[in-house]
Amino acid sequence: MASFPDLVNRSDIGKAKLVGELRVPASPYDPKSGREAWTVAFAPNGSYFAWSQGHRIVKLIPWKKCLKNFSVGQVAEETSAASPRRSSIQSSDVSPEPPEHTIDCGDIVWGLAFGSSVPEKQSRCINIEWHRFKFGQDQLLLASGLSNGRIKIWDVYSGKLLLNLMDHTDIVRDLTFAPDGSLMLVSASRDKTLRVWDLKDDGNMVKVLWGHPNWVYCSAFSPDSSILCSVGAGKAVFLWNMDKYTLIQKLEGHHNDVVSCEFSPDGSLLATASHDTRVIIWDHQKAAILMELGHLFPPPSPIFAGGANDRWVRSVSFCPDGRHIASLADDRLVRFWNLEERAPQAICSLSNGLCCAFSAEGGVLAAGSQDGTVHFWECPRSVSSLQHMSRMALRRVMSTQHVEALAIPRPLRDYLTYRVI
Repeated sequence: MASFPDLVNRSDIGKAKLVGELRVPASPYDPKSGREAWTVAFAPNGSYFAWSQGHRIVKLIPWKKCLKNFSVGQVAEETSAASPRRSSIQSSDVSPEPPEHTIDCGDIVWGLAFGSSVPEKQSRCINIEWHRFKFGQDQLLLASGLSNGRIKIWDVYSGKLLLNLMDHTDIVRDLTFAPDGSLMLVSASRDKTLRVWDLKDDGNMVKVLWGHPNWVYCSAFSPDSSILCSVGAGKAVFLWNMDKYTLIQKLEGHHNDVVSCEFSPDGSLLATASHDTRVIIWDHQKAAILMELGHLFPPPSPIFAGGANDRWVRSVSFCPDGRHIASLADDRLVRFWNLEERAPQAICSLSNGLCCAFSAEGGVLAAGSQDGTVHFWECPRSVSSLQHMSRMALRRVMSTQHVEALAIPRPLRDYLTYRVI
């Protein structure tokens, strides 16, 4: 079995440049367990990087500080964008660089997510006369999902604990904030549920989403916060209406557990990664598979793909440019895919990888591994065409159905609906 199809020469694939890494310091704890970096996360404003380095500890590191220590060319352009929003707003701060924090969460950390607030976004609870917390324009929060089923909410700039959310009965595997600034948080747990929390209502639990038959591994909001995708120990991909908290549909196509999901920046595509050796790119609005990105060749039969095939895909992440995605698999490779070519543009080696995420500007990919180490690679990037940027702008406001109803030539319609990437 091969990692690439016969028509792809591995020597012709680019090698992604390793620009830095973060290692777990020497610890008195048992090195055989509890040390995994199950999750890495970038703040949406580019100010911080969060890393679950194992043994209950989360490191909050100013992203600008990381970049200064990286040996990069293209990535250096991110430093101006990565300057924390706080320093530009509060000119009275003593230091223009935000502080680094080491947070002891009290239990093994499985999920991390940043959330930022928009003051005009009101709580969904309509009968509120008093709040314990008032979130301002400069608020940046970090949610941590723990092995004991709790979720702890931290103030990023001070490192202080704000809320302790308790309702899950098993490991909180993943967390995601609505990107609209409402501070609505969704948690995915091994207790087979998703729970929706309103942090602007002091962490009130708004809804429990039932439907997954087994563990829930991951969830992701669409860019407009209207749809939630959730995946877990099963072959189906769940789509939820987050205005009504109802199940829209299940996407069928994978042959094994689905463990990671993410929407494209314009919200028109959905990428899901599975232990069946594939990443599937969906038009979720039409419940259609647009593309399959394989990690084992020849492609395995559904029976073999549904078992221990040594090519489990662990994580997938969309680049902010909307043209590239990264996947991390058990074959010890991280792949950077160019969706326009439907083939890996660059690869890099990583043993025992668990998770990956792009920086806010898309210039760096961070990947966590079982020994707690985080590796950073400079991402292969090219200037997006005017066509692609126009398509992304259009698809942010128009669904597939609306595009199909336009009186335009079929080739243009196919391009706008990503049938032709």
